Amino acid sequence: MLAFVTSLRHPRNSTDYGRVEQLLLETLHSVTQQTSDDFVVIVVGNREPSFPLPDRVHFVRVGFRAPAPKSIRVSRSPFIRDKGAKIGIGLVAARQFSPDYVMIFDADDFVHRGLAEFAAANPGQNGWVFKDGWMYSRARSAYRPQPQFNRTCGTSFMVPYDAYGVPDELEVTATKSEVREAYGERLSKIIGAHKWAEEWFADHGRPLQPLPFQGAVYHVDTGENHSSNALEGWAKPLGSRMVAEFGISPTRGRLGILWACYCSEPAARVDAALGPVSKILKRVYRGVRRRVRRTS
Repeated sequence: MLAFVTSLRHPRNSTDYGRVEQLLLETLHSVTQQTSDDFVVIVVGNREPSFPLPDRVHFVRVGFRAPAPKSIRVSRSPFIRDKGAKIGIGLVAARQFSPDYVMIFDADDFVHRGLAEFAAANPGQNGWVFKDGWMYSRARSAYRPQPQFNRTCGTSFMVPYDAYGVPDELEVTATKSEVREAYGERLSKIIGAHKWAEEWFADHGRPLQPLPFQGAVYHVDTGENHSSNALEGWAKPLGSRMVAEFGISPTRGRLGILWACYCSEPAARVDAALGPVSKILKRVYRGVRRRVRRTS
């Protein structure tokens, strides 16, 4: 079995918590469309989602205080520690399902539908690192390949459950300080952060294999990313392959996707680079709009 584990930020540290929940809903749609039923999903947060959870999704509520006052701008460190503690609780909650592998994922990303099937077909491995993946912007309805994916996105590892060393005595009711003490450096090295997790696993006798396909999509331009990364420059318009493999729901028709991808902000650099092509697309779009107005 593959256990997917994620966390939600504290409502007090969110710009728009309704938006956080909407992103989670879209992500859960992606995660739960696995081609194999041999998986479970654990979500940890301070407030239970306002929507019904899909099958195989379990919510664990924690009472952790907000990592920082909402009105004060601080570094990312308190948020990383908060995320790590929640994921640590999620790993404890996953224990009852006796998973073979675990995948920690961010609650606004998308994952490939074949991960649970792949994990079931490859028992006893050290695990996999997602070297290649995609970056996607819903604002632009566009995506492009993201090299060194595991350096950029936290949704990038699938490893055996015992690789995280979940303490037997730790319970889901543990305090944040008890979680930090129980996991030690693992909380900051491989649970709450991801950038150098591949090296940590290798140094601790668990060299990871590259996943042989793009396993995840890093979702940017959401308004709730701690990293504030954005998809700029050249990108591909969202197509049927991405929709089918990752469960990304299109928010526009085909013409609207092309317009958002190539002709409007934040694609100004692409617009300038395309030159005449961009102008043609704009004229086509305006013509269609005029015809729609005349017939309505």
